[in-house]
Formats: sequence, structure tokens, C-alpha cells
Amino acid sequence: MRSSITLMLALFLFVPVARGDDAKILPPDAGLPVIDWKDAAKYVNRKVIVQGKIVATGQSRTISFLNFDRSRSFSAIVRKHNYTNFPKKVTFLYGDKWVRIRGVISQYKGKPEIEFSRPDQITVLSKAEPIPPPPAPVRRTFNGVVTLGCYNVLNFFDEYDDPYHNDEGTEPKPRTQLEHLAATIRKADADVLALEEVENRDYLKRFVRAMLPDMGYTNVVCIESNDLRGIDCAVLSRLPVGPVTSYRHVRFSDGSGGMMRFRRDLLRVRIEPPGGLGFDVFVVHLKSKGGGGDTERIRSAELTEARKILEGVLNKDKNARFVICGDFNDTWDSKALKIIRGTGPTGLVAFMDDLPKGTVTFNKEPYRSIIDFVLCSPAMAKRYVSKSYRVIAGTVESSGSDHNPVLIQFNLAAKK
Repeated sequence: MRSSITLMLALFLFVPVARGDDAKILPPDAGLPVIDWKDAAKYVNRKVIVQGKIVATGQSRTISFLNFDRSRSFSAIVRKHNYTNFPKKVTFLYGDKWVRIRGVISQYKGKPEIEFSRPDQITVLSKAEPIPPPPAPVRRTFNGVVTLGCYNVLNFFDEYDDPYHNDEGTEPKPRTQLEHLAATIRKADADVLALEEVENRDYLKRFVRAMLPDMGYTNVVCIESNDLRGIDCAVLSRLPVGPVTSYRHVRFSDGSGGMMRFRRDLLRVRIEPPGGLGFDVFVVHLKSKGGGGDTERIRSAELTEARKILEGVLNKDKNARFVICGDFNDTWDSKALKIIRGTGPTGLVAFMDDLPKGTVTFNKEPYRSIIDFVLCSPAMAKRYVSKSYRVIAGTVESSGSDHNPVLIQFNLAAKK
């Protein structure tokens, strides 16, 4: 998709290489609040688009300044090592112009400022434009019942080639798929949603900000995995999040005399409902059956290790509340699923019998089947809301993914 020379330059300069048709993807500024420069102090440490007129400019040995008032109570800055990113001097390009600048508001000597390094972060306006009102605050009350879901969101890739991952063969997720994905997530209306096949946290945050601003997903968890293509497990949560653990560095037997790590990760996220009972969400994304090789052995090895981790949790506390969920890439009666399910008092519980006949979670022909699951610890299963285990049917064309989201509810109101 790009020459080796371009790749070497990207690695050397640490500049992401954009790809894809801008009209068909989610732009970097999507969903960002637009603010008047006079309000910048209210947004310190937040990414915004700030609007105002540059009334004065200046330059030191290392920085160019674009000042929004004569007293320099708010400035935009460009550092010297970024000057070559611009076709002319920054002070010449933007002096005495109305602008919108995308970046993070920081503070220097008690005054707010915004730094930018590339021309695509600043837009010159012909005149002052109306500042759109901020979105209405999201107010949701925890009533004791938690809706949890898992969803493989199919190649959730941004528009940049990552020089550290083999993502060149995957196009950015089309905007139409993103819109359908957002509609499906709205329909699911999960309080906690585990996701698989996410490229990075920043793009997931951009998607939530732009397409799900009213859903209350203030907690976006995503940790880089071992996957060579760069896909990760993630969690969106309306409920407060506690400790987050990644098991990506754990080494274990590969089942054939060697050692391995999780091909992606086993992600663990603590959820702490206000006034309710806390629980852990373990998220998996196992290797698929495609691509050749002994994939069943790899899935079985990963779930053998996951099973040891879960048994360790239960040995410490037999009443531990948790689920393990995600894309297992195998069927309910497979060797791998039998390993993770376990038996006896520490066996995990699923509510597959509540699904109507003909339900599938992988919706692509000719492999339509159930390969995405939510499995519960014994204590968590006791909190299950009867008949709440369900799947939202869809297709790539209708929902933006070749997987269907799996949903389940638990009553986690604290006992008085």
C-alpha cells in the first residue's frame, strides 16, 4: 500500500501515513467540542477545537506564538522542530486570521495554551463562525440491573498505517459500517460492552465521541495486545472502572512442547457499579480457524491458561463475580470451549438454552454459527436475569460487522 521508502520515513519521523478517502472515514476532529478561545481554561487537559482570531504573532529561539489577545492570555504554539511541516512561516500563514485549531489545552505559567504541529490541525476561516452548543450531559441512574455485552466489531481500523504493525492489508473501517455499528450498539444499549478487533484506544474514543456521545461511555479501556496486525480487546463502560489487567506477557505451554503467549490478550477489567456489587469482565479474542495451521491447539492452549487464571480467582474467593466473554472462534461443543467451561463447583455457567433455535453470532455464509459467548462464574450466574441472554441478529451490510452482539443482564443491587 505504500513504498518501503515511505515506511522508512514514517518510522524515522514518527508521522502516521494517512490512507483512505477522507469522505468515507471518520475524520480526526469528529465529535470534538468547538470552543471559544476565551473558554480554553475550562478545558485544560482535554482535546478540543478552539476558535478565535489571531491578533498578534511572535517567535522565540524555539517556538512560534499565535496570540488570541494582546495580553497573551491564550496562545497557540508551534515548536521549531515542526516548522518544516508547514509550507511557510507559521506566523505569516495564520497572522490576523480567524482559525480553528485542533489539539489539547495545556497550561504554561498559569495560562492556557494549545500546541499544534501539522497544517491539518488548523483551519482558516473567512470569518467568525457560530460556536455549536455542547452536547447535553448524559444522566443515567444505576437501578441495580447491569446489561453486559460482547461484540467483535470487524476490522475497527483507523486511516493511518501503523509502522509497528502489519495493518497495511486492512483498509480503514468505512464510515457506512461505522454508522451501522453505532446503530447496533445503540440498540444493544449495554452498560458494559466488551469489544474485539479494535485497532487502538484513540480511534475507539473518536468513534464514541462522534457517534455515541449520548450513550454515557465515559470509560474507554483498550490495551495494546500481542497481535501482529494490531487488533486489541476493549471495554466501553457507563459504570465506573477499577483496576485493569492485561495478561499479554504471560508465558505458558503451547500444547506441543513449546511456550507461547496469548495471540491477542486476556483483558481483565473491574467494574464497580455505584451502590452495587462489583465484578470482573475478562475479554478474549481467540485465533480463528482460517489461515491454516493447528489452530485448535492454539485456542485450547490459550483457554487452558485462561482456565488456570479463573480457577486462581475462584480459589481465593469462591463467591467471585466475573464473566469471560468475547469471540472464542469455536463452537460450544469444541475441545477449547469444554476446557474453559470446566466442571464441578468451579464450572462456568452459560445460558445458551435461552437462545432461540437458529441463533448465530457469526453471521457470514457459509460459516454461520455461535462462536461468541458470555460465560459466568457460579456467583455471577446466581445474579442472572432470567431470559435476558440474547443476540441481536445482523449482517455486515446491516450492522457493520460479521459478528452479532451477545447480551446478558445481571441484578447486581447490593443487599441491604
